[in-house]
This record gives sequence, C-alpha cells and structure tokens, in this order.
Amino acid sequence: MTWDITGMAAVANIGTSPREIFAALCAGQESRKPLKAFDPDKYRATHAYEIDDRPESGGDIPRRATRWLTTVVRQAVADAGLDEDLSQVPVLVGTTMREQRSLELWWRAHAEVALDDLHFGTALKETFGASTTYTFANACSATLYALAMATDMIELGMADTVVVAGTDAATESGFGTLDRVQNDIPDALRPFDATHKGMLMGEGAAAVVVQRAGTGNGPVHARVRGVSMNCDAHHATAPDPDGITRAVRDAYSRAGVRAEDIDLVMLHGSGTPRNDSTESSVLRHIFQGAKTGPRMTAIKAMTGHTLGGSGLLSLVMAVLAMKEGTVPPVLGLTDPISEAAGLGLVQGFPAAGDLTIAQIDAFGFGGINAVAIVEAAR
Repeated sequence: MTWDITGMAAVANIGTSPREIFAALCAGQESRKPLKAFDPDKYRATHAYEIDDRPESGGDIPRRATRWLTTVVRQAVADAGLDEDLSQVPVLVGTTMREQRSLELWWRAHAEVALDDLHFGTALKETFGASTTYTFANACSATLYALAMATDMIELGMADTVVVAGTDAATESGFGTLDRVQNDIPDALRPFDATHKGMLMGEGAAAVVVQRAGTGNGPVHARVRGVSMNCDAHHATAPDPDGITRAVRDAYSRAGVRAEDIDLVMLHGSGTPRNDSTESSVLRHIFQGAKTGPRMTAIKAMTGHTLGGSGLLSLVMAVLAMKEGTVPPVLGLTDPISEAAGLGLVQGFPAAGDLTIAQIDAFGFGGINAVAIVEAAR
C-alpha cells in the first residue's frame, strides 16, 4: 500500500518555500549566523541557524513556532488543491519544544501568552477549523512518527486525507542544555566531517498533505511507501546501532524494498561525533554488497538542527531531489570520518542522477528512531 503526498510546504533559515530552500542547499553557501535570540555572552556557542523574523529593534516575540506552523499548513493545503476548512481533516504535528520559547518569554519578560497559546491545536482550530489535532513530542523523530500515524489512520479508514506538520523555534533552555552537555562546542554544524564537534540549533517548519492513493484533486509529488518507528531506550542520548538497524530494516519491509533499491539517503546527520559514527556504521553494514550504493546528503549542515520538524523537512527535500534528479552536497564536508568510508556522501557540488526511491532517517534522544521510504511520482 502507498500513500500520495499531494501538498508540501516548508520554511527555514535559508528559505520560505521548499524550492527556495532546495536551491539554497544546492548552492551550498554558509548559512550560520551569530546568535541573536539569546545573550551570546552567557554561552560557549556563539552561532545558530535562526530564522530572521524578529523585530529590528531587537528582542524576541512569542508564538513564532505557531506562526510558522499555520503558514506551512496553509501553503501545503493550497498546494494540494484543498480549501482551508480542515474540520474533517486530522492534523498531526511533530515537535520537540512545542511553544517552550513562548513560556520562557512569559516567565522572563512577561510576554502576553495565554495557556491555550501553548497548544498548537488552539491556532489550528482558530485558523482552519481543525477539530482533530494531535501533537507528538517525539524529539528529533517527531514528524516521521506523525507521518507513520497518518498512514495508519488512512489505512484503517479513519481518514482519506491527513495533514502532517512539524515546527520548532530555538529555546534558551534547549540551547543552554546543549551548550552545557556537549564536550566540544561547534561554530558550525559539520556532519560526517572529521572536524565535527556537535550540534547547533536551527529553526523552521514543514508540512505535507498525505492522501489515500488516487483520491487527490491534483498532481502527486511523491508516494510514501512505508514508515518505521521504534524506541530502543538504549541510552538517554547515545544512539544504539542495533535500534537504528532495526528501524531501517523495518522500513524496508513495510515499503517492500531492498537496500539495493535505495537511490538516495537523507541522513539524520546531526553533526555529533557519536551520531555521525553510528549512522555511518549502520549504513555501511546495510548497504554492504549493494552494487552501487545510494547518494547521501545531510541538510542540517545548512539548516541547523530543526528538531522535531527535521525529519519532515528532509523528506520534502528528498521529494524535490527526486523531481530534479539532483542531490545537494553536505556543506563543509571535506574530510569524511573513517566510519563513512565507502558511503556515497555528496561533497562539494550537487550530484546528478536518476532518483526513484529515497530513505529519510530521523533519530532522537532516548533511542526514538524513525525511517521513511518515499518513491518518486512518475
């Protein structure tokens, strides 16, 4: 069984639409900037991948994550040829921080934030009349978890159309925690490069409209073949190769594909030494024996880690890569780690190729793993 992706939208630090973001990724220009959201003198890290939408006078504003969420949902629904009445359409939102930044601003600066404002369902109901909304706070895998739930809802006859979205704004508590616990502090996120030192936060949102195959009003962007998810609970922060391997193989089983069928892998690529080495080692084992391994890229090198929405943002970029036959490079990758030897990491310039099936990885703290398989619509 497959599910059609009929609408897409995204916003990140490098663009306000999927194609604008994809073009920036292919251009490969440095996108990190000096930290603006918080006082940099309080932290070791001084850069982030923030969306530049704060007042010119300085300071932060509440409900940015909610604003991005309603923006991408509106754009994805329009892209699918649907109207904005979502009273009969479930909306599933993946996130890591929810509206935690708004709560911080309420506590520290007395920003006007009502309790209902902290729940995405409030804005979705007010804006779109959405009556069935769920929020999944499954760390970095949240949006792929939500995507899996959407396919289940359609397969079970609970809906013919589901909107899946994700959003996160940088929070000071999250930024500060990472600043404290990471052994080394990066000045840029450099996945799979020998110079990688850790993760830096990004911001953004993404949304897709998923429909029962053949029921949409317009063109199909791509098809979801299968989504796996597990929680191995191996360690609070360290990824478990066995748990990730199970997630990858389960995704293949659900999608009815083999390792040699994969043309593109959108890596989780968080830039932490442990994640990069574990993900590389797992994929070397998975693709061992494949005649020609897939192309691989990691977009967090330019978007930063967009947290709960990162999996869905990677999926949207995978769809565009298949449409264009082009894989963006991993920015800053000049000296791959030894564990990545033999993998098809795209370096320096975009790589052209015939891309039909893509794998999207998302691995979160606590062993929350998800892998999606999508197929080009041709």
